[in-house]
Amino acid sequence: MTLHLRWAAVTDQGHVRSNNEDCHYAGDNLLVVCDGMGGMAAGDLASRLAVEAMVSLDAVIDTDQQMDSLHRALEVANQRIAEQVLADPSLQGMGTTLTAVLFNGERAAMAHVGDSRAYLLREDRLNQLTKDDTYVQMLVDQGLIKPEEAAGHPRRAVVTRVLQGEPVSPAYVIVEPQPGDRWLLCSDGLTGVVSDAVIEQELQTVPDPKSCAERLIDLALRGGGPDNVTVIVADVTTRD
Repeated sequence: MTLHLRWAAVTDQGHVRSNNEDCHYAGDNLLVVCDGMGGMAAGDLASRLAVEAMVSLDAVIDTDQQMDSLHRALEVANQRIAEQVLADPSLQGMGTTLTAVLFNGERAAMAHVGDSRAYLLREDRLNQLTKDDTYVQMLVDQGLIKPEEAAGHPRRAVVTRVLQGEPVSPAYVIVEPQPGDRWLLCSDGLTGVVSDAVIEQELQTVPDPKSCAERLIDLALRGGGPDNVTVIVADVTTRD
């Protein structure tokens, strides 16, 4: 049985930021969310370079080639950022998160760096598949603060690993898809405002991917919209 993705993607600048440094791509075989950093035009440049380096993966790639293909594309993205900084030193410090899912109908391979997230709703239960590369998550891992303290920590926005033109080791995950699975990829403009419990409820109760993505964006904006917010919702189905 070959599976397919039925997806929708929505992004919004939010109520506070002067521009949108998020960049995304959604297709039949590839989902990507990038959240740029660096200020001015640098953040949106970094996220755009990263997405552009990934889009060639939107094709049916053999299962045994998925992970290598993801890894090579991330290396290309990182190299392009490095080349831009070398050509224009004023861009020093720009970078981007990247969360990508490569799907071929039989298996999903995921790559992740930064604090954008990927979730999987399976049998009405939400699972976070990524781990934030942040200072606050490091404190949680070391037992220095409790998980519930992370959301209000003054340094919660400090990322410890991004694509910045320097050597980086992304995290990789393999998922065997099932009919009825629902993927969520998002920037922290959503998760910094909307709780996992609310996200889970919306994913459970809004059946149409576009309506669900728009609903999640709306909740982030109602929560103040302090950051750019990007949401991709993709359902795994048996029909194209």
